[in-house]
Amino acid sequence: MDSAREPGYRSDVPALHALANPARFLKIARPLTPILFWLGAALTLFGAWAGLTQTPADYLQKETVRILYIHVPAAWLGMGGWSGLALASLGYLIWRHPLANLAARAMAPVGAVFAATCLATGSIWGRPTWGTWWEWDGRLTSMLLLFFIYVAYIALARADAERGGDGRVPALFGVAGSVLLPIIRYSVIWWNTLHQGQSIGLTSSTIDGSMLWPLFFTMSGFTLLFAGIVLMRMRASLAAQKVEARLKRMAA
Repeated sequence: MDSAREPGYRSDVPALHALANPARFLKIARPLTPILFWLGAALTLFGAWAGLTQTPADYLQKETVRILYIHVPAAWLGMGGWSGLALASLGYLIWRHPLANLAARAMAPVGAVFAATCLATGSIWGRPTWGTWWEWDGRLTSMLLLFFIYVAYIALARADAERGGDGRVPALFGVAGSVLLPIIRYSVIWWNTLHQGQSIGLTSSTIDGSMLWPLFFTMSGFTLLFAGIVLMRMRASLAAQKVEARLKRMAA
């Protein structure tokens, strides 16, 4: 598929964005997808095994603390997924390249799954820790809103595609929805909340190193899995578009 023939493609896009060409993208994505997927799966499984069997229980939360090895990466990718979606949407609005729009749509269901996983694991973690499955505090409520925004974006993108839209409305929604990210990030600071504050920073952590190290494996593993699944979805969408275009030519 030659990007110069794609609707909405601008020929004045800088060379920096040459990888946005679908042919170049597929040349890189085909071998990269299985590498990201299987390496991510291996790191995730190792990190989960290490977190379950090779780390001590927390002195206060006991064995329930082990859910952090899933909950924290899920929260990170729920927010990170929307960040990527917003950047791809912004790229589409600026350069009008359909591959950016395709990337945003590919990220949405994957990010929604991680946001839902964050909410589910947080609820399970909260029951023995807080004595309740759910609390309408700032962090939990804003994360739930992010999940709903994911669902709204998916529905909006599907409706836009069905009516033959140009993708600008979902892209604008993707950029606008990013306003929720700093609210989630700083909710534990702005409001009185049951949710604990930031435990891991760029230079320090309140979690003991004997418990912390498997988290880096699950964080890395889930991130690679996210990237691999997004590439897989983008390749599938491009293949479907190619088949559809071929069928149209045959019917003409």
